[in-house]
Amino acid sequence: TAITITEQPVSVSVPVGYSFTLRCRAQGRTSLQYQWFCQYQSDCRLIPGATSQDLPIIAEQTQLYTCRVNDLHRNAVFSDWVKVEVHQCVARGLPPRLWQGEPVIVLNPREQRVEVGQPLQLQCAAMGVPAPSYQWYRNGNLLEQQKRKKLWITHTKVSDSGTYLCCASNSHGEHWTNAVDVHIGGGEILPPAEHLQLFHLVFVSATGKIALLVGNNRYQHHPNLMAPVRDVFELRHLLEHLGFQVVSLLD
Repeated sequence: TAITITEQPVSVSVPVGYSFTLRCRAQGRTSLQYQWFCQYQSDCRLIPGATSQDLPIIAEQTQLYTCRVNDLHRNAVFSDWVKVEVHQCVARGLPPRLWQGEPVIVLNPREQRVEVGQPLQLQCAAMGVPAPSYQWYRNGNLLEQQKRKKLWITHTKVSDSGTYLCCASNSHGEHWTNAVDVHIGGGEILPPAEHLQLFHLVFVSATGKIALLVGNNRYQHHPNLMAPVRDVFELRHLLEHLGFQVVSLLD
């Protein structure tokens, strides 16, 4: 192609008033011209004067941005659309004064009690530059399909009960939300499926190799520890590879 974008702009998630720069770089056979556009809701507009490779922004509201690159032969390409997510309400002290863009949790999920068959929604949010990606876990086990800020289960089952938390990560590191308990059932709180599995392994299938992993990360007089969750997850896979039947629990 006549024009190749060599550096795409990246999405960010920042507090209101934060200053940063979107970058776009391209190569072509002639000199190149740049023009930035933004979109808020359904309104897409050219940004007057935004004709350089870098677009300085002071975050005011969540918007989408793209950059058009032209050459002298009227060839044109657009960069990826990127999202600038702006958090209007951020607790005092966030982000840290020397923030380098690592994920900072600004919304933790809340404990839920849901009837069987009803929908479950858990929500979290994190700031980060670039914008963090998300991964949800239940009882230390990765939930393959739950990779958004909002965890959504349309029709819950008793086996969806457990302790949930989410990991927000980007190129600067990762941060974990608080762990929250989700109870699925009627008026009577049923034991989580992992407990039933443990009873079955111990009392019915007493032969063979069985491993019980317990990760404690919530303490009354000590900050939450996130490492035990990852340790349980990694040890589970290792022990299963060695032929163990594994039950993993949190707190």
